[in-house]
Amino acid sequence: MNIPSLSIASLKEKVENFSVKSLLLPLFGILAFVLLWQVGASRVHTSLGEFPGPVVVYEQWNSLVAEHTNERIKEDKFYERQEKRIAARQAKDPSYVGKLRDYTGKPTFFDQIFTSLYTVLAGFGLASLIAIPLGILIGLNSSVYSALNPVIQVFKPVSPLAWLPLVTMVVSASYVSDDPMFSKSFLTSMFTVTLCCMWPTLINTAVGVAAVEKDLLNVSKVLRLGWVTHVMKIVIPSAIPLMFTGLRLSLGIAWMVLIAAEMLAQNPGLGKFVWDEFQNGSSNSLGRIMVAVLMIGFIGFLLDRAMLMIQRYVSWDKTQVLR
Repeated sequence: MNIPSLSIASLKEKVENFSVKSLLLPLFGILAFVLLWQVGASRVHTSLGEFPGPVVVYEQWNSLVAEHTNERIKEDKFYERQEKRIAARQAKDPSYVGKLRDYTGKPTFFDQIFTSLYTVLAGFGLASLIAIPLGILIGLNSSVYSALNPVIQVFKPVSPLAWLPLVTMVVSASYVSDDPMFSKSFLTSMFTVTLCCMWPTLINTAVGVAAVEKDLLNVSKVLRLGWVTHVMKIVIPSAIPLMFTGLRLSLGIAWMVLIAAEMLAQNPGLGKFVWDEFQNGSSNSLGRIMVAVLMIGFIGFLLDRAMLMIQRYVSWDKTQVLR
């Protein structure tokens, strides 16, 4: 009767030791990074002053939060004034129909974060809609693979800086409207992200489909499954682990590409925020750029974790889900 109790006690000890390590080691790494950052920053002097350390970056973060709060207060007061004006006008003339004008204040740091997220998810979603079906087709048909592989290998390494001028010209020439639903800068950034991030998903999906076990293919033949049923019931579930590996890689590439695309296309977002601060050249610019750099990295980490959670939810083989 003592053996089980000892086993349970040892198991608890291992779990506690693991949890302590999993908390202390990352904390130690973060503290070491912050210390090195502070020491290194104090030794670097630029034309705008000393390179921002952790304290300066924290102060600029608080400043950006305050700016966002003040801008939201201004927006609320702007709409309140319009509503009061319309109400007063309707009191004199009940037939009067008022119209609220949109607030056109400067987008804050947090507004630009949401703009970047919206843009990157739109570009990534479009890339996935193209890459997954095409990857399945390539994986199922060796002739299609032979035909498209040279094209994939040629366009896969092309930089977003090379795509951007071409995309800009195409969007400007083809997207002509007096009342556009989307701005041209948004479409330019989105299509650039799509063209640069679709390749990992395409390649990994094709590899995953081509690597389906022969036993499963034989089962499909025995059951005489139709093509669509075969793809939905056999191919896609088997290819999901590699497919999601490609999706995670594509999402990371999309987030990196977006920042460069926003800088050059001047689409509102984190990339434009960094560029504007660099052009501004004030004493606070370096600190604000460093805040943006840390936020870009943190959001990229959260996007990867979100994709990993989705993969764990939809994948039938939990052992193949990479951390």
